[in-house]
Amino acid sequence: MASPSPLIEGILLIDKPRGITSHDVVDRVRRTIKMKKVGHAGTLDPLATGLLLILVGKATKLSQYLMGFDKSYKGTILLGQSTDSHDSEGIITSVAPVPAINDEDITVFMNYYLGDQYQTPPMFSAKKN
Repeated sequence: MASPSPLIEGILLIDKPRGITSHDVVDRVRRTIKMKKVGHAGTLDPLATGLLLILVGKATKLSQYLMGFDKSYKGTILLGQSTDSHDSEGIITSVAPVPAINDEDITVFMNYYLGDQYQTPPMFSAKKN
């Protein structure tokens, strides 16, 4: 890597596309700005798109504070289908009929997911439990 530029530091707001990891984004930024001290404040799954906070230079010290910020998510689900990976890219393992549901049923169900959540890493995650 070339010598780092002392003028580049701060927070970059990156709209991460589907299909690459948060680490891939960090690597691309490192290569582009020719700096080693680059990180991110929260991981987005490779299937996810959205805002990724990239921290550069002294701003990498802010990660511990930024990780605690509230986050919101928007998604699409397909009911009645299961895959071996529990995501849209897995092999379909079962298909079941979907009972009649209405907006109130969905709201009641989704309220379960409001607030702090402790996630289990996906089945095919690089993270080890």
